[in-house]
Amino acid sequence: MATTNPLQFLQQVRSEVAKVVWPTRREVLLTTLMVFLLSALAATFFSLVDLGIRTALRYIIGA
Repeated sequence: MATTNPLQFLQQVRSEVAKVVWPTRREVLLTTLMVFLLSALAATFFSLVDLGIRTALRYIIGA
């Protein structure tokens, strides 16, 4: 394995960081909003499924 000195390493790191494409503020806000909306939808869906299963079990058991 080839070794590099610390100066070469830092130069390589800087060149790689320069290639990174950072998201815009609008992209961050939209993706954050989508995550919250989809999380709320998933929570609602699983709450309804849980309620349905609980109701069905109460009906089957007769409690």
